[in-house]
Amino acid sequence: MLRYTLFLSILSLVIIPPLPAADTTVGTTAVAESPIQVAPDDWPWWRGVSRNGIATAGPAPPIKWSESSHVAWKVSIPGRGHGSPSVLGTRVFIAAADRAKQTQSVFCFDRKTGKALWTTVVHRGPLEKRGNKKSSQASCTPACDGQKVYVNFLHKGSVVTSALDLDGGIAWQTTVTGYQTHQGFSSSPCLFGSLVIVSADNRGGGAVVAMSRATGKVAWKQSRPKKANYTSPIVFKVSGRDQALMVGTNLVSSYDPLTGKKLWEINGATTECVTSVVTDGTRIFTSGGYPRNHVQAVLADGSGKTAWQNTQRVYVPSMVAHQGTLYAVLDAGIATAWDTTTGKTLWKKRLGGTFTSSLVLAAGNLYATDESGQTSVFAASRDGLKLKSKNKLGQQTYSSMAISGGRIFHRVATNDGGRREWLYCLSR
Repeated sequence: MLRYTLFLSILSLVIIPPLPAADTTVGTTAVAESPIQVAPDDWPWWRGVSRNGIATAGPAPPIKWSESSHVAWKVSIPGRGHGSPSVLGTRVFIAAADRAKQTQSVFCFDRKTGKALWTTVVHRGPLEKRGNKKSSQASCTPACDGQKVYVNFLHKGSVVTSALDLDGGIAWQTTVTGYQTHQGFSSSPCLFGSLVIVSADNRGGGAVVAMSRATGKVAWKQSRPKKANYTSPIVFKVSGRDQALMVGTNLVSSYDPLTGKKLWEINGATTECVTSVVTDGTRIFTSGGYPRNHVQAVLADGSGKTAWQNTQRVYVPSMVAHQGTLYAVLDAGIATAWDTTTGKTLWKKRLGGTFTSSLVLAAGNLYATDESGQTSVFAASRDGLKLKSKNKLGQQTYSSMAISGGRIFHRVATNDGGRREWLYCLSR
């Protein structure tokens, strides 16, 4: 398969810090990292290759399916998890936690056939019992750079990032920070250049930490407020520069992804957020749901200006920004579209259901899956809700789809005779 390389890394970067501020640790990034290697139709980490929930290449995926149609394969996933699958090359990765065995694991399957290639138990020991009933002990989406797979777990009161080689061997493990559980832990790793960037906001005092992809050594660390929050860091090139973006704890924050230097920060969003930001290249769009409902468009040039905002509740499902339109599904099952420049509501229509899974866009269609496992497929249009199909698999899902190479990788649970999780591969 022809592949392209994201040359996001630099060959040599040595950061010589001044006396660090109380909230900052600056280190030295690794010198000889292998470049991140992904193909245009891979879905190698949370929200896909472009980190925005948009499948950028490949044939169109199916818009209709059922238990008996358009299923290329399905496999059982032992335990429970709410993280999405990630897809790179010939492999699919997914995380799960098994309460009966008290393990947290990563599973690897063949992308074409679903054949199990390996399972690695990353942690053993008592799983956290506290948290929201919608949380799990495997809510992270693994990230793969073509050489290693990176995954975050909450383990024995700390967030730990682990790197596995492509045969499932554990290459390194780094403790990011201690963690006080409120609702749960769900942050996924973000890969950029030579680094893997992880966040762990919590009431004990969280952090955003960048580690060497090769060794796990901490390159930089920024402390965060002592507030519960659940979002993942996302790196976008926006307003002409690469920015690692975080939302929540009543802040919208931007960091230099290579050095950890805080580029800008404003009071905004709300305290607890789950969604990851999206962008139109000029503005970033944030949303949260506790203690207030809030959607906000922030100019990412460091000016601190808010372009527009509203009070809609998009607490858990991340949004999609595409061709001047911001699409969202409110937690309460209402699909809507706003103009990215003005915030004008273009349309708003009820789908029904309750939503946790994030929106995904492929081949001009948006896929919105509710907690009962029903997916509504509708056109990415500024002219109203143009529903194309509704499709149901299983009885429950909190995971977001991955779409790669014209196939949909979809995690659902059934409750017939006891809860059981499945990973489906759907194709035309």
